[in-house]
Amino acid sequence: MYNAKSCAACHFQGGLGGGGSAKHNAVGFEILPRPGDHTFLTGTIHNFATTPAHQESFAVLKKQFPTLQSRTITETQVVPPNTHCDYPNGGTIVIKTVIPSFDPVGTESVQTTALFGAGWVDLISDKAILKNKRARAIRGAVKEMGLDFTHIPVGKVRVLDDGRVGKFGWKGQFATLSEFVAAACANEIGLGTPISSQTKPMLDQAVESAPDLDRGQFRSLVSFVKTLPKPVEFLPTNPAERDTAVKGKELFATVGCAVCHVPDMGGVKGVYSDFLLYSLNDPEPPGGGGKGGGQYDREPPPELKLPGRPESLPRLSEWKTPPLWGVADSAPYLHDGSANTLADAIRRHRGDAKAVTEEYTKLTATDQAAVVAFLKTLKAPPTAVPLTDPGVTRLARK
Repeated sequence: MYNAKSCAACHFQGGLGGGGSAKHNAVGFEILPRPGDHTFLTGTIHNFATTPAHQESFAVLKKQFPTLQSRTITETQVVPPNTHCDYPNGGTIVIKTVIPSFDPVGTESVQTTALFGAGWVDLISDKAILKNKRARAIRGAVKEMGLDFTHIPVGKVRVLDDGRVGKFGWKGQFATLSEFVAAACANEIGLGTPISSQTKPMLDQAVESAPDLDRGQFRSLVSFVKTLPKPVEFLPTNPAERDTAVKGKELFATVGCAVCHVPDMGGVKGVYSDFLLYSLNDPEPPGGGGKGGGQYDREPPPELKLPGRPESLPRLSEWKTPPLWGVADSAPYLHDGSANTLADAIRRHRGDAKAVTEEYTKLTATDQAAVVAFLKTLKAPPTAVPLTDPGVTRLARK
């Protein structure tokens, strides 16, 4: 099962190791607990399979986990005399409960993330992320800026089952670069490693495969990713454009963007992330009907008396604050690549970031453009290997 035949097929924007365009998005899914099976499942609908019988699709997924249609359950209850004001002489009550339709499947289109500077992110300690979260929760304001940001919710730390903090992946699923690379090998390009076996086909969980990479090969791959260069902040040489970008950086802090997109974290300068989880969706409107497709968070109808999503796992709408270094060379934007421009990406920040977005929209058109001009200075590393390099081309063909 795989989505591409090489890492370079999706990690190419700004050079080898960058992000991918929207056409390289993967489709992730979650399966809520169902009657008879209270397991919460997550996975990926893979684009390709080496065996035709294992080919996956949304239709295949839905066939395995169909929508439960609305139904009415009728129960009878015997009422002893003098226990119910409407039935003083006792009797039998018929109780009808309407169970609404329930689709256990939710999906999200997820964009390829850039790997530039991943080795630096790997060095950021759990302590630094937790300390930043506690500091925000305690002081409720960014004192060094002289600004009060108590109206901006504090994100959630993704704490894994073993107590470590997740830093990699859109949901913070992985604590280390090594685990992140292993999962990408197994899930995206179908390569089993010593620490992560190939993803099993949706239609045949009994399939077993030996590792494709030995320990030495896997260590080499992780080492390569770890040494991908760090993005840079590149100011324009034109004085007027330079002044605009500098002003934009100040406004980026003033309106509150830097509260979550923290410029420096754990000694790593210019990363622009707090590595916490936030929701960028407004709450579902009353009577919204539980829209799926990742637009809103979903839970089983209470009438089914099923367990919901485990508390330790992110909600469907929650995403890790992505590092902004290199953002100028990683369009389109947001976790699903649904924002074509940086300005559009800013305006699409709702939910936990709604207050910041509103402050941004209060700026004059000139100042809004200055914020975008600043973001355009966060460039991919100039030393990244361009994908026109013959060696990379050969690697992609392999």
